[in-house]
Amino acid sequence: MRGAVWVAQLGVLVVHNDPVVEAELWRMAPAGVTVHAARFQSPTSTGAEYTGEPWQRMIAAPDVHRGLVQLGQMELSAICLCFGSASFFGGIEFDDGFAAAATELAGGTPVYTAGQAIRAGLAALGVRRPLVLAPPWFTAPTFAATRGYLAASGVAVAGLVRYRLGSAWDRHERHRLFDRGGRWAVDPDEVCRQVTAEFPGHADGVLIPGSGFRSWEAVDRLERRLGVPVLTSNQACLWRLLELTGVGAAVPGGGRLLAGRASHRSFAEEEPSCRPELSSPRSPAR
Repeated sequence: MRGAVWVAQLGVLVVHNDPVVEAELWRMAPAGVTVHAARFQSPTSTGAEYTGEPWQRMIAAPDVHRGLVQLGQMELSAICLCFGSASFFGGIEFDDGFAAAATELAGGTPVYTAGQAIRAGLAALGVRRPLVLAPPWFTAPTFAATRGYLAASGVAVAGLVRYRLGSAWDRHERHRLFDRGGRWAVDPDEVCRQVTAEFPGHADGVLIPGSGFRSWEAVDRLERRLGVPVLTSNQACLWRLLELTGVGAAVPGGGRLLAGRASHRSFAEEEPSCRPELSSPRSPAR
């Protein structure tokens, strides 16, 4: 029997070279919530651009299959597939098919996708017209797939822009930026600045997809600056776990989505690093 200190356990299925998911989730997780990862080979590791695959094929991959079985044997509270692009290309059919088959494979431990968590989070926040800030490694096909996926849930994208890395990254193929180290070059201060500069007046929220796209530290600052809810992939993944397990703890820095049962605080305060500085040069790639 588990001690009272253990309130919820989240398993995450993550691409093999993604360090961001665990880093952000461990930082966000409230007391008593633990995070446990299994990894699978990134579809872009061969150099090919990812444009989706059927859920049946993905779940049959040896490392995905093994990861789900092993996470299931840990008797966790829930498991999340932290790979939103699979949902964007595969649609709601991918979400439903993968989640059902993965739950069975994990011995009954509930499995959900990052896409499902994002859709549920947007609905909970009442966001219907978000500005979407996409990771720098998203390409035109992924942009189109993201728009289509959100539209199928009744979400009309108010604007879709790509996060801009420094010019030093221009020599790399866009879909290889993550594998070439771009995941380490994302700066939350730049996330905040770029969203603020691009935010259209008719948008009612901000969505930052991409489990490997570091953006957690920008959430609170953006909400205070823009006065609208901000949702990220990893934030939604954790929120879905807390919803499933009934954990009502507020998560400091987690924005409105992770405010728990506490009252929403004022968004009037601004932080200097999130004020728009449209004439400032972009931060160089690190």
